[in-house]
Amino acid sequence: MKLSRLVVLGGACLAIGLAGCERQAAETGQKQAESVATLADWPHVDSAVARDEQLEARIKQMLSEMSLAQKIGQMTQAEIKTITPEQVREYYIGSVLNGGGSWPGMNKHAAVKDWLALADRYHDASMNVDAKVKIPIIWGIDAVHGNSNVYGATLFPHNVGLGAAHDAELIGKIGEATAQSTRATGIGWVFAPTLAVAQNTRWGRSYESFSSDPALVKEYASAYVKGLQGDLHGDGSVVATAKHFIGDGATDQGKDQGNAIVDKATMINVHGQGYYGALAAGVQTVMASYNSWDDVAAKVDYGKMHGARALLTEALKDKMGFDGFVVSDWNGIGQVPGCSNASCAKAINAGIDMVMVPDDWKAFIANTTRQVESGEIPMSRIDDAVTRILRVKLRAGLFEHKPSDSQYAGKEAALQHRDLARRAVRESLVLLKNEGGALPLKRGQRVLVVGKGADSLPNQAGGWSLTWQGSDNANADYPNADSIVAGFREALGAENVTLLASAEGADASQFDAVVAVIGETPYAEMMGDIVPSDTVAHSRRFPEDLATLQAAAKTGKPVITVFLSGRPLYANDLLNLSNAFVAAWLPGTEGKGVADVLVAGADGKPAHDFRGRLTFPWPNLACPAPNKLALFKPGYGLGYANPGSVAQLPLDKAQACGDSTTLAIFNLSDMAPFALQLSAGGQERAVGGDLNKTSEWPEANPALRVGTVQVNTQQDAKEVSWLRPARFFARNTVARNNLTAMAAAGATLQFDVVVKKPAKTPVLLGMGCGKDCGGAVDLGPALAGFKPGEKHTIKAPLGCFATKGADLSAVEVPFSIEADAPFSAAFTRIRIVSGTAGEADVLKCAAQQ
Repeated sequence: MKLSRLVVLGGACLAIGLAGCERQAAETGQKQAESVATLADWPHVDSAVARDEQLEARIKQMLSEMSLAQKIGQMTQAEIKTITPEQVREYYIGSVLNGGGSWPGMNKHAAVKDWLALADRYHDASMNVDAKVKIPIIWGIDAVHGNSNVYGATLFPHNVGLGAAHDAELIGKIGEATAQSTRATGIGWVFAPTLAVAQNTRWGRSYESFSSDPALVKEYASAYVKGLQGDLHGDGSVVATAKHFIGDGATDQGKDQGNAIVDKATMINVHGQGYYGALAAGVQTVMASYNSWDDVAAKVDYGKMHGARALLTEALKDKMGFDGFVVSDWNGIGQVPGCSNASCAKAINAGIDMVMVPDDWKAFIANTTRQVESGEIPMSRIDDAVTRILRVKLRAGLFEHKPSDSQYAGKEAALQHRDLARRAVRESLVLLKNEGGALPLKRGQRVLVVGKGADSLPNQAGGWSLTWQGSDNANADYPNADSIVAGFREALGAENVTLLASAEGADASQFDAVVAVIGETPYAEMMGDIVPSDTVAHSRRFPEDLATLQAAAKTGKPVITVFLSGRPLYANDLLNLSNAFVAAWLPGTEGKGVADVLVAGADGKPAHDFRGRLTFPWPNLACPAPNKLALFKPGYGLGYANPGSVAQLPLDKAQACGDSTTLAIFNLSDMAPFALQLSAGGQERAVGGDLNKTSEWPEANPALRVGTVQVNTQQDAKEVSWLRPARFFARNTVARNNLTAMAAAGATLQFDVVVKKPAKTPVLLGMGCGKDCGGAVDLGPALAGFKPGEKHTIKAPLGCFATKGADLSAVEVPFSIEADAPFSAAFTRIRIVSGTAGEADVLKCAAQQ
């Protein structure tokens, strides 16, 4: 079914006049108001999956024959990097998962047969236990836009693009295709769809949200779940997951894992609508959210969702009627106050049924066993959780077949759904501007293609693509894919397309138009957040894209901009430099779908029109305020059949959206313009962005061993081992930082550290300002008091470094650790934070004098 496509020009009143703009804005507001329910409490949902009393009797019998060890094992989900099939058998494990950047044998290019073989080994181990009741394991995977962790699989556009397509029938087909691709690897459970109704696109997970309109999210939720699950018994079906319950798109300032400050009616009527669609379609699992919820209107602070019984049990299970199981997010229980990654009775009592405890699963089993035996966790809660897990496994037919029984199992062809993905790309494109008939391009025209996204499959795919952040991939990692420039070569003829990094210096007489493919680079949760003090102006974060368009405009030829992004961003400067501007979102592996719409057919007429319409407001200011008039409102989108005009737009030159209190340096990846570096014996090297490799450097005579580990969240820290004297540091690769104002505001250099092997010689924490300029303090005394394996936060006042000789007005290296063997530690969340000098209880300047 096609959803209605209301076209509304928001703040672009320049094109249609103020009266027309106000009239259309009013119509949109009325439509949106009608699409939102007016519920005051959590209504019951009738699921498409009916309750089966014979199945319930079987579950009851099975439960009566299970030991406590077997029950807790069923509630445990471990990461494939940390658990073997033999351990699955020994501990009666109920589930495994592979996180982003985890593959069989840690081989990024693992073949389908490798995935399938491991799935069969886990299954066989789970069915070979020394217990009367033998329960098959279920493997979960983040197949969020196709089977996106698997080499060679088709990747569909991310949800933000699919939302723009306004096509629920397409969503259902994508769900079916994703299920088949997943069954090809032997995996039967998908952590999708994300049902966030994102309200602030500063949030780095905005591209996982279909829309800011709850009505569209509800309809898509139903279609996606039906596509993935079918009747649950089909050979190409998988178990779906509605995530993340609830309010992850409502967090204050769009902060990932932050606090949703909304009233109950808003939480139900806006952020809950996707769950009503998913539950009605029969979704079998729900994933709890990292975020918190503070209902300030009712003066109720629910705290972290993983510990909120009022939501996970009373609302979701008791009132809404969900009878599947609730799974936690990655180490999500560790964020509940009083809990750790390996122990959280509160989360289980709140309603978490299966606990995603990727690394510390042995300790979790031991702790949970003690908590049940002591009565801290009632046996009735354990029995309820296991009942729900068994119910889902039985409904999904896991007891009747092993992974390799599927007709899709092990087949590379089952990963390929390229025609469907190309269609999805075509339908998702939104035409924001088309002046002077710049589009469509005609056959025979000579086109210069420029920009960093033109021949970049990683930029097309975005995050959650082969790896978690998607930032550590190359074109070679996508063997069954086409870049955007490949599409233009096919449509226009390779001889008519020239690819250059920039139009700077190009001979304009050799082409008829310039296509610039620019936009964001890959990111996922946390790393994609735009902090409140930063603008949402694309050119502020990616000045090279502005330079690309400026050079293109100087040619005097029509400039067609293809903008790759996970969200709408302020781009008035880019729009002004473009004759045509296309929001292409994150289209995935089928880049040729872009040229399908931008290039006319052999008859000179468009073969495909633009069908995409915005599902989020497009900002008109660099610091957009909530509920203010946007440049383009949801529903906006031009086409060949419905042209419109966008005049020259005013420019907002805001450099910031408030005073910055934090200067981020590193957390999971480098924070531009900073980059982590290694130094030894006069040589230097960048650490690099590969999150899945441990290496020693220099190769001939290693001084440092560097790998990626977890301290706060998945793959967020660098573990550095000193093999001889060396330095691990961060450098500003563009300019020096003036930190005097932050120092005056009581700033500290902060970082989280986990000591793995204590040092026997000084460990110097330094700050540098060029050759022979800098200051350092000895961390040794502080670190000596840290127990290996425990996380601590170091806070060093900037004044410490100034007194040791650092010029705070010209800091090039804001963080440096210089040490010698045998020291080893993990570092993350490196930043400078104002107003925290009084908290520096571990490291005092006085102790360094």
